[in-house]
Amino acid sequence: MIYVFKTSVKMENDINQLKPYLNELLKEAKWNFDLDDCDKILRIDSETEITKSVIRLLQDKGFECEELLD
Repeated sequence: MIYVFKTSVKMENDINQLKPYLNELLKEAKWNFDLDDCDKILRIDSETEITKSVIRLLQDKGFECEELLD
């Protein structure tokens, strides 16, 4: 399933800061940021439900994060 989140991540440096934590949390998933999108989208392809964990992780690291639903 594809999960899409609106974030406050702005720069590659922010992604590099989050990368080890996202890789640990999302071991079996593929993820990427689209910093060109106005919502600074984080897309995750995961077989398991990860919404609450991802939101909590980003918020704990000082970023805003909310899931975008269809």
